[in-house]
Amino acid sequence: MPKSDSILLNRMDSSSSIAVGIWDGSTPGILRAQNPHRHDHYTCMLVEIGQLEVLFDFEHLTMPLGTLFICPPHQVHQITKSVGTSGYYISFEGRHLTQSAKDILDAALDETIILSLSELEQQWFTAILESLKNLDNINNTSSSEVQQPLLSAFITQAVHCHERRLADKSTSHSLRVIGITKEFRNLVKSDYRSLKRPSQYAEKLNISVAHLNDVVKKATGLSASALIQKEILSEAQRLLYYSQLSIKEISDQLGYKDTKYFIRLFTKKAGRSPGDYRKALRSNLDRD
Repeated sequence: MPKSDSILLNRMDSSSSIAVGIWDGSTPGILRAQNPHRHDHYTCMLVEIGQLEVLFDFEHLTMPLGTLFICPPHQVHQITKSVGTSGYYISFEGRHLTQSAKDILDAALDETIILSLSELEQQWFTAILESLKNLDNINNTSSSEVQQPLLSAFITQAVHCHERRLADKSTSHSLRVIGITKEFRNLVKSDYRSLKRPSQYAEKLNISVAHLNDVVKKATGLSASALIQKEILSEAQRLLYYSQLSIKEISDQLGYKDTKYFIRLFTKKAGRSPGDYRKALRSNLDRD
């Protein structure tokens, strides 16, 4: 494993870069997923029987039957309990989606989409997964012309369900506000190691810093600077818990050449030094 990132990275091993099937507690992939890991691709799981327990970035979640979740590349998670549980999985690279479906998925504000499905919704998603699973048997080979629209329909519908639930819970914002906020969030996810100031993102978005802050504050309740620092802090926390990297190596990975400055910044935001945080976090999670 490269020293630069000691969090396990699971890569696609399917020649078609789409893998779909049925899983249970004894499936090799599920057993491997009991260790902290990231993916270099999207992965979805639908719980059909029992309940799955997963740790997403230090948050313990219990997902009963009828739960569908979609994890983006590079989000850290691990399965903590899967006894008596089974369902469907599908893993894929973004290039297998239609552009419109990829745009819809990339624009989702949440890191991980988790849906509690109605009976009718579960039947629909199960039918799509069964269709994708059986394609190779029908055609004796993979057929991207059929796979792509089925996969894109699956993802697009999942995001629509997710956004409909969010809309029911939150106050409405203009499409312009939501659009800028989503674009900003996606830029932060990809560029936070090199871009640390709101002005740098405002320039990329062709808007003023004041307008960026106003829009982001309306949609999220946080300033642009706070969201940038939140992304940096989250990755620092992952590396402190899941990796054996030194504080200096973590600082370098996050784009801070001055390790003392990174330590001061982390301490201010987390309330304790990176070293103390690492000890406390591992102690607390290992007891769960």
